[in-house]
Amino acid sequence: MEQILITGNGPLCGEVSVAGAKNAALPIIAASLLTTEPLQISNVPGVRDINTSLQLLQLLGCAVERSGTDLTIHSADVHSVHVPYEQVKTMRGSILLLGPLLARFGEADVSLPGGCAIGSRPVNEHIAGLEAMGADIHIEAGYIKAEASRLRGAHFAFDVPSVTATENLIMAAALADGTSVLENCALEPEIGDLARLLRSMGGKIDGAGTSTITIEGVKTLHGAQHRVPPDRIETGTFLVAAAATRGDIRVTDTNPDFLHHVLGKLEQAGARLALGPDWIHLDTGGRRCQAVNIHTAPYPAFPTDMQAQFMALNALAEGTATVVENIFENRFMHVAELQRMGADIELQGHTAIVRGRERLQGAPVMATDLRASASLIIAALAAEGDTTIDRVYHLDRGYDNIDGKLADLGADIRRI
Repeated sequence: MEQILITGNGPLCGEVSVAGAKNAALPIIAASLLTTEPLQISNVPGVRDINTSLQLLQLLGCAVERSGTDLTIHSADVHSVHVPYEQVKTMRGSILLLGPLLARFGEADVSLPGGCAIGSRPVNEHIAGLEAMGADIHIEAGYIKAEASRLRGAHFAFDVPSVTATENLIMAAALADGTSVLENCALEPEIGDLARLLRSMGGKIDGAGTSTITIEGVKTLHGAQHRVPPDRIETGTFLVAAAATRGDIRVTDTNPDFLHHVLGKLEQAGARLALGPDWIHLDTGGRRCQAVNIHTAPYPAFPTDMQAQFMALNALAEGTATVVENIFENRFMHVAELQRMGADIELQGHTAIVRGRERLQGAPVMATDLRASASLIIAALAAEGDTTIDRVYHLDRGYDNIDGKLADLGADIRRI
């Protein structure tokens, strides 16, 4: 099994390019099932979750052509609606196949998904929304079995603004009979991007990016070309890594508009920022950052996917800060690993009290989920001595060549 070995060796400096967003690419790939015509996608990140998603489509009968970051999916010859557990047990995003399969083929047999063990992420919102559109759904032996001769438009309000449930219902409603109105929708930019794709395929969608989305169903959708937007979490991860190591970096091929809350916290920590249309420059001036309080909440507030990275930054910062996790109940598993490196962190329920230290010490640690692995890398880059990170397959689920990119910024990092 691969490990990552990092020797802390000072500030990160230089320029780094951000890959396409995994969380935007996954619903785009699922949307290819809505049409018999080819879907051409560019800027696709080379991460494990994308590979798993494409393997699932091939299992269903789709033809996939991939060259670098370009991807073409042909879904004309789908011969199965069965999405097996063996292929989805490591990836939460597999639930996104449920709506498109049901909308186009009238049935779906999708395993309950896996993914990071960061807390409960129930599928009840997906099921309730599809049932409101006329689907007959039951769960049997770990599979969601759904049928509908044709979905019909519905008025549905989410109890909780779930990103994947919002995406699933938008895709299902795009081919439904009649108009659907979805209320209390998630606001993440990946949802607006999916709506742009569906409109380019002939879909009729208004309000994406707001809490109320209206979809007028059409009989068929056609092929399209689409570019995956930049990964806002990868962007934030590189910026925090530079801040923690007292570095000076320029992140390119990104979108600062997706990260207002994160950028505000970095400025509050003492980093100097300059922004362009597709770049962000962070400079610490070689100074240690100040501790910053964090409260995670749905977009556009502070993202839960950046909580672990800021935990590592606070562990190295000057002062004391609180980190409150309001989204996932098990998303503090990285704390024990940071404590192995000497971090002074006290847990009180959903709150972590972090007392910053001048330096951490390298140690053998274990990644427990995708973003936890990033926090351990950040801590290791700023620690004294060697850190060995185990279970790096978590990292590869969502970061495209992060070790290579960090090495180009001056990090002493390698796989063993």
